[in-house]
Amino acid sequence: MKLSNKFLASILCLSLAGGLTACGASDKKDSSNKDEKKTEQKVDNKAVDEVGGVSLKNPIKVDKQAKTVTVLSSVNGKYFTENTRHASVQKDGSNGTKSVFTAYATPEDFYNGLIAIGGKPGNNMTPDNAMKTHVEGSKIKATVKWNGSQKDYDINEVIKDSNGKKIDFRFGGNLERAKTKKTGCLACLDSCPVGIISNTTYTMGAVEKRGEVKFNGNQDILPEDGTYVAITYSIAE
Repeated sequence: MKLSNKFLASILCLSLAGGLTACGASDKKDSSNKDEKKTEQKVDNKAVDEVGGVSLKNPIKVDKQAKTVTVLSSVNGKYFTENTRHASVQKDGSNGTKSVFTAYATPEDFYNGLIAIGGKPGNNMTPDNAMKTHVEGSKIKATVKWNGSQKDYDINEVIKDSNGKKIDFRFGGNLERAKTKKTGCLACLDSCPVGIISNTTYTMGAVEKRGEVKFNGNQDILPEDGTYVAITYSIAE
């Protein structure tokens, strides 16, 4: 049967239109996928260092109303197995690689933050009395969280004392000595004349000199090495 030229032309037009529609739909789908990938990448990038209201851009947050100081830090996996007397040290300090948590805020900013929320420094420690003196000052609570953590973990859940004793942080003060020594120490695990806060449970030398105790990060709870965490400090009631 002979088909008319007009009929053949109609079929050709329909085929071309269908092809164009299909191409258009494919292009739109590809564009949508690209947008989704960009969104996912943006979310991923944001999640890396933004934790609990702090980030590399703003590594410390002082909330006077909530009476908290939050410091961006990262996990140092070395101390899952090795012993240390340092809980948190600022990354550029001379002890910057020696702590369970590497801090991104300075000791001075941390000190000023604790003052702003009502902390009272003990300032009772000196290099001369450190081996026999327990640090004094406001009792400090510390909690740790990270993106995806199940809760805010108490410092005693994420750092283990080999004797099973509790870490009891006190606001030792020591600002001028901290600025002079430049160790970067925010939080020490035995009483310290340099760290801004330190653990009154032990006198200085308990870890490194006398071997009375070992401290390790709890790898059963903490995320992997290098993970950003937010450590929030408050005045304990």
